[in-house]
Amino acid sequence: MKNYKNIINAAIGFGILILVWQLIIFVGKYDTTLFPTPIQVWDGILSLINDGTLFVHFQVSIIRFFVGYLSAVVTAIVFGLILGRIPALWGVIDPIVQVLRPISPIAWSPFIVLWFGIGDMPAIIIIFIAAFFPVLLSTVSAVRKVDKTYLKVAQNFEIKRFELLQKIIFPAAFPYIANGLHIAVGTAWIFLVAGEMIGTQSGLGYLIVDSRNSMRLDLVMAGILSIGIIGLLLDKTVGLFETWINQIWGN
Repeated sequence: MKNYKNIINAAIGFGILILVWQLIIFVGKYDTTLFPTPIQVWDGILSLINDGTLFVHFQVSIIRFFVGYLSAVVTAIVFGLILGRIPALWGVIDPIVQVLRPISPIAWSPFIVLWFGIGDMPAIIIIFIAAFFPVLLSTVSAVRKVDKTYLKVAQNFEIKRFELLQKIIFPAAFPYIANGLHIAVGTAWIFLVAGEMIGTQSGLGYLIVDSRNSMRLDLVMAGILSIGIIGLLLDKTVGLFETWINQIWGN
């Protein structure tokens, strides 16, 4: 029943968006070659699907995304679990993280392209940077919030450090870490598209740039909508993963 209600709400929301979109074009009397209508964009999406272009670019983008995102998540969680357990070390690392974190990953793109060339790696590295810091900070914060009772019980049973991190600290901290995973999905997906506009010749970001250069603004809007819908699905996927993990660990 809840899923059915969510689908209805989503349909109503998209319906309102399309109505407002068409209304803006009608009231503003915009040239549809500069501001395409929903019908034109829908036709553009169908053309991209029919000739396989959308699938090819989607496949490239999603592979880049998962390689960059998953590697960032694993690295950030490992470092976060360690740094959260060593306050003195985190005290040294924290100022460095706070200096690097606000820097847009795109700001590093001149160096990334020079070092790694044109292709998949620049986009993957930009995704990695975008996803790494939210997960790292949420993990460190989560570890420091773990109930001290769990740690005392583990100490009484003489549980080793690795088992302590694996079996007690990580499961207890995961609900807080999940917040970082959600934030990282959004930021990583945004910067994937930005990265593909700079250092690649394929992917959804490149599709938008290529369509703009061809003055096919209907395809530009089709690419933008595709990116938004895929981003929504990725966020929901992370939510399902979080729910599944919480069910296993009983949180």
